[in-house]
Amino acid sequence: MTSVPPHHPQLAVSASIFRDGNVLLVRRARSPGKGFYSLPGGRVEYGEPLELALSREIAEETALSVSIAGLAGWREVVPGPLNAGHYVILSFAAHWISGEPVLNDELDDAVWVAPEAVGTFKVTEGLPDIVAAARALIGT
Repeated sequence: MTSVPPHHPQLAVSASIFRDGNVLLVRRARSPGKGFYSLPGGRVEYGEPLELALSREIAEETALSVSIAGLAGWREVVPGPLNAGHYVILSFAAHWISGEPVLNDELDDAVWVAPEAVGTFKVTEGLPDIVAAARALIGT
């Protein structure tokens, strides 16, 4: 059975998580975004507050605990050759509190990198700008 994407935008959240001046990048193991580094996050469930959705997604994907500092920006992914779905992603800045990355099956790598090095990885579109905005928001 083939999965058919919904015919309306999906709301998602992500976070630039900062620890000791570095930011966490995770590599997607499945589509959409397979093989690209991005930020931990995922879909918001119906009736779920944004910050709760973000904390849940980070815990599910990486097992990390974080403190959310604020909204750093957003991006939109529209259907096209590399993506069948339509997503509006609200991206937050966060501070690492505890834990080491323990990846679920949606991810196959996690690295802490200097924010200025984000663009040297194969990243999702607009990621360096989102990380820079998050870095400015938290002042690292």
